[in-house]
Amino acid sequence: MAGVELSGLVKEYPNGVRGVNGVDLSIADGEFFALLGPSGCGKTTLLRTLAGLESATEGNIGIGGSDVTRMPPGERDIAMVFQDYALFPHMSVTDNIAYPLRIKKTGRAERNARAAETAEHLSLGTLLDRRPSQLSGGQQQRVALARAIASRPQLFLFDEPLSNLDARLRLEARTFLKRLQGELGVTTVFVTHDQAEALAMSDRMAVMDAGRIRQIGTPREVFHRPADTFVANFIGATPMNLLPARVSGGRLDFGGFTLPLPQLAGEPPADGTAVTYGLRPEYLTATTGGGALSKTDPGAAVTGVVTTVENLGVQLLVGLQVGDRLIRATVAEDVEPEPGTELTVAPAPGRALLYAGDDGDQPGRLLSA
Repeated sequence: MAGVELSGLVKEYPNGVRGVNGVDLSIADGEFFALLGPSGCGKTTLLRTLAGLESATEGNIGIGGSDVTRMPPGERDIAMVFQDYALFPHMSVTDNIAYPLRIKKTGRAERNARAAETAEHLSLGTLLDRRPSQLSGGQQQRVALARAIASRPQLFLFDEPLSNLDARLRLEARTFLKRLQGELGVTTVFVTHDQAEALAMSDRMAVMDAGRIRQIGTPREVFHRPADTFVANFIGATPMNLLPARVSGGRLDFGGFTLPLPQLAGEPPADGTAVTYGLRPEYLTATTGGGALSKTDPGAAVTGVVTTVENLGVQLLVGLQVGDRLIRATVAEDVEPEPGTELTVAPAPGRALLYAGDDGDQPGRLLSA
């Protein structure tokens, strides 16, 4: 088993583009760590550089206390599972699973025995003689996992291994993979653009943007306290409300309505300061007809006109026009306001966040306590 240490890691391509731009990261031994971000943010490049499939331009890579920065991939004692599983189509399940052991010159009897043992652990025992073309997507994924496990590495690297599965199988697979990693206790780095996967599976996660890490934390920390407006806008099944405002007289002026300042870590910004107010739709309490709101600050309530209603299953996502701002709120499935009707909403206590205003180049940083 092994932890991972990245120090000042840079991967620059010949055209001058930096896929990874000065990353410092520590991953604990046995941790399930997710790299999350939009397409092109550098997460896969970071994983490939960690694996040795890309050479680092600057910085250092440590695995298990050893500097592996210039070490070939085959000597890093890692196992990687790719998005397309990368199975050999002409080989049986047994031979696919045993292939890394064959590269290590393990004897045939031992590698076949270890392949059979690993396959049985992953419910593949009856499929050992089949070829990949004879397997379902979920079975192919398990073969790829079995191949990684059989080599008994000190580090697992997963590059979006669930993205080719349908929604139901993806849910089953992520539950299985999380349980399996916990049983094996192998340090795991998991790349995904799917925030639901990262939030559900990881012990900690890093949100990446343009080759840099914007925030590192537990899923709970990243969800509830995004470090800046980029993370706030990216994390969450429904987008966070990020409303530009200015500080005025101890409140926030949105140009048509006001709301109280959220609790801040330091002194409140001076009057006239541009800020961004953040609040998830799930943390807006709503009532129709402008009625009284319980357990909320009456001075925080605003009333707007319903513009859209989206069915999310157990909830509805309501678009609300308040002045010139569009605010999204979730309401229970049995409360379905009609477009054109009024709806009053107020933030749940302690859930609103305040960010510095975006300057065009950098997202606004978190100001809330």
